[in-house]
Amino acid sequence: MAEAKQTPPKYFEDQFDDEEVLYVFHKHPIVMRKGLVFGLLGPLIGVIPAAINPTLGFGVFFGGLVVGMMLGLLIFAPSWISWHFSVFIFTDQRFIQISQRGLFHRAVADLGLKQIQSVNYEVFGLQETLLGFGTIKMQTYVGDLVIKDVHHPAKIQKKLLNILRDQGINTSSYPVVNTSRSQNQIHEEIEAQES
Repeated sequence: MAEAKQTPPKYFEDQFDDEEVLYVFHKHPIVMRKGLVFGLLGPLIGVIPAAINPTLGFGVFFGGLVVGMMLGLLIFAPSWISWHFSVFIFTDQRFIQISQRGLFHRAVADLGLKQIQSVNYEVFGLQETLLGFGTIKMQTYVGDLVIKDVHHPAKIQKKLLNILRDQGINTSSYPVVNTSRSQNQIHEEIEAQES
């Protein structure tokens, strides 16, 4: 009995059949802070009636607290959805950036690995330093790709550079020197250019 060839599992909708996912990362959870702050106002709003009129009793207090918590979750949900479904995927063929904004807006950027010229990172300020997030900047042939609020940008940059190196892509900006010429010929050419 012949075994049927199994196709590898697909990790995302647009994955090619012959494409292997090498690395996946998200932004730092700090991107949800605004939704969390506003979501925490929900329980506060829910207990305001019982706080204004204490004679309403504990039933109104706890009922308002439950309703306020549900309201807080509804307020927080879009921030969580945006964080959870915004993902960055490195495969053996390309880099895919999926950005989710709320429930109904999704943007996908697809970039071939051979288009990436350099991968750099930046950690700026006290908050980014203490909480361990920063910005990754990819210089490509089609422009710069900036990914803000990335968790552990130094580790991710190193991982991305290792993936590019493993795929045979050189991201150094140094010109390749032709080794067939002798050192004397190179020095003569440099002196000729200077004069």
